[in-house]
Amino acid sequence: MSTTMKQTDDMLSIARSCIEIAKKGGATEASAAAYRVRNVDFQWRDGKPEKVEESTTRGVQLAVFADQRYAVVSTSDLRREALETFIGDAVDLAKSLAKDPFRSLPDPELYKGQSTVDLGLEDPKYDTVTPELRQRIAKEAETAARAVKGNEAILSVTSNVSDTLTERFLVSSNGFAGKRRDTSFFVSAQVSVKDKDGRRPEDYSYAGARHFAEVPGGAVIGREAGERTIARLGAKKGESAEMTMVIDNRASGRMLGFLMGPLSGASIQQKRSFLEGQLGKQVFSDKITIVDDPFIPKAFGSRLFDAEGISAKTRPVVEAGVLKSYYIDSYYGRKLGVAPTSGSASNLRWTLGDKNRDALVAGLQDGILVTSFLGGNSNGLTGDFSLGVQGFRIRGGKLAEPVGEMNISGNHLVFWKQLAAVGNDPFPYSALRTPTLVFDGVSFAGV
Repeated sequence: MSTTMKQTDDMLSIARSCIEIAKKGGATEASAAAYRVRNVDFQWRDGKPEKVEESTTRGVQLAVFADQRYAVVSTSDLRREALETFIGDAVDLAKSLAKDPFRSLPDPELYKGQSTVDLGLEDPKYDTVTPELRQRIAKEAETAARAVKGNEAILSVTSNVSDTLTERFLVSSNGFAGKRRDTSFFVSAQVSVKDKDGRRPEDYSYAGARHFAEVPGGAVIGREAGERTIARLGAKKGESAEMTMVIDNRASGRMLGFLMGPLSGASIQQKRSFLEGQLGKQVFSDKITIVDDPFIPKAFGSRLFDAEGISAKTRPVVEAGVLKSYYIDSYYGRKLGVAPTSGSASNLRWTLGDKNRDALVAGLQDGILVTSFLGGNSNGLTGDFSLGVQGFRIRGGKLAEPVGEMNISGNHLVFWKQLAAVGNDPFPYSALRTPTLVFDGVSFAGV
C-alpha cells in the first residue's frame, strides 16, 4: 500500500473512531470531519526570497448531539487516548447546554442521489511543483512587473507562489461517509509606486487554478500587476455626479458578496436580512440570472456534497431578476419549516451577455470604471451600503484619467435593479464567477 493510500485510510479511520467514541460516551448522534492540509507559500520581494513556509496540518471537527443538545468541537491531537478524553468531555459539554429540538443530523434521504461525476479537483502532477519552479515563477513575476512602461516610479515588487493539497473525510452516525481531495495553485504580484505628490499607490494581480498547468505564468501576472499600479499614478478625486458605473469582473465580486449573508437561512430565520420575504419577487434587474452549479469541472466551488453531507444539486438562485432560493441548511430548514437547500454556495453560474469589459466601456460616452472598492460597509438587515471606489473616468468610450477617494452609497434593493448590462467575462479565480457589471444612475461623491 502506498503512503498516500495509508494516510487516507488513517484519516477515514480516525473520523469513524470519533463517531464510535461519541456514541459510546452517550451521544445520540455525531458527525466527524477529519482533514489533512499541506500548504506551501513562497514569497519573493525585490530581487530575493522574502519568506518560505511549508506546513501540514491534521485535525478533526466533531459535532455531537445528545438529547436535543448540541456542541461542535475540534482538535489536532489525533491519538486514540487523547480523542477518548476529548470527545468524552465534548459529550459532557453538550449535555450541559440548553435543549434545542431542531438540532439533529440531516435526514438521511438528503444524502441520496449524490453525483459520481469526476470534477477534476486534484492535479495528478501536484508533486512535480518543486521549490526551484516556485522561485523561478516568482522571479519572472517581478521581472515582468519592473519591465512595464513607467517602471521608474516602482518602489517595490512582491510576488507569491503558493499551492495547497487538501483532504477531507466526513462521517455521520446516520449513514453518511464521504471524502474529497483537491489541489489549488495561486500566483500573485503586488507593486507599489511613488507618485509625484509623494503618495504611494499599490495594486496587484493574481490568478489560480485547480491544476498547475492552467495557472497563467509569472510573467503574465507580474505584467498585469505592474500595469495596474502604474495606471494609478496621478489619480485624483473626481467630481460628484450621477453616472453610469462599470465594475470590472474582479471587483464586482465584492458587491455580490454583500448578498450572500442576507441569503443565508440564519439571516432569514433571525430576521436579519433585507431579503426576508422576497422569495419569488422581482428583487433584481431582469438582466440577472444566476444558477448555483456545484458541477463545473475544476472550479473552486465544485463539490459532490456540502459540509453536512447533503448531496449537491444544481439550482436557480435568481431568474431574470426574481429571487428563487435561499441558502438553508438542515437546522434552519427545520426552524423555518422548509426543505433545506444547502448552507453555503458552490459556484455561481451567470447568464452572460455578449460583450467584455472593453466593449462595454466603448459603448459609453461618460461614466466611471470601478476597478476596486476600498473600505466601506453593507448592512445586511437594511440593505444600505457605502463604499469607497477607485478606477478610471470614461470619456467618449475610452478610459481617461484615474480617479480615487470617491464614494458610492445606496440600498441593494434599489441598486441591483439599476443593472443595465452583464458582461461575457466571468472572473475565473473565484467561486462567485462574477462578470463585468454595468449600473445606470449611480451617485458618486467626490469633489
